[in-house]
Amino acid sequence: MKKWKNFLIEIDQKTAVVSFNRPEALNALNYDVLTELEQILDELHKDDSVYTLILTGAGDKSFIAGGDIKDMSRMNVEEGKLYAYTGTALLRKIEEFEKPIIAAVNGYALGGGTELAMACDIRIASEKATFGQPETGLGIIPGFAGTQRLPRLVGKGMAKLLIFTAKRIKADEALRIGLCEAVVPPAELLDYCKKLAAAINENGPTSVRLAKAAINHGLDMDLRSGCRFESFVFGHCFATEDHREGTAAFVEKRKANFPGKYKK
Repeated sequence: MKKWKNFLIEIDQKTAVVSFNRPEALNALNYDVLTELEQILDELHKDDSVYTLILTGAGDKSFIAGGDIKDMSRMNVEEGKLYAYTGTALLRKIEEFEKPIIAAVNGYALGGGTELAMACDIRIASEKATFGQPETGLGIIPGFAGTQRLPRLVGKGMAKLLIFTAKRIKADEALRIGLCEAVVPPAELLDYCKKLAAAINENGPTSVRLAKAAINHGLDMDLRSGCRFESFVFGHCFATEDHREGTAAFVEKRKANFPGKYKK
């Protein structure tokens, strides 16, 4: 994969580690970063050797410190809308990305940083991580779907408390309210996420993709419709290479050797 202006990428053992790399701006998001990340996702989507992604921030200070406030300070109404639409579309792409994405939150995850982490499938936080939606303190509101995903993760009341007060919270509080799934020492964060990715990678890649789709789409439905959709996806599994190999390995009492391609 080519070199990128704002990212570092390492691919090893079926996992791509994508690191935001703007240390001078604490990895803040701007148009260049959003555009590059979209291009990176497109390339990794086509790479059959990659089963999972880990998103993190280069260094130990910041995951993503938020949107670039200097850029936003110069925006008018239409430019603000376009910036929000662009960021929201990218985060939707992360959420709907076929391959699982783990956020390794290693420092500041503020504003757009919390919003991007929420779009990932799983969030693992360093003990030094800090989350928050500080936008109301800047005279704006979360613009990358923070007002939509946060209440879905932590509940309406807690989301309003965090957004209305612009409060920052530490990793242990984020874990308590359901904003992340685990908290680990800083030195262990990336290894923990790689081991988690490896555990995912041992399973059928198509099965994992279909399970992600069933969960994501089902959450947008009522329970009855979600169950019906799950049944449809479950049936579809029986036409996949994952099913043939997984069941054969079980019957033959051996480790499954999945073909390694995302088959539709």
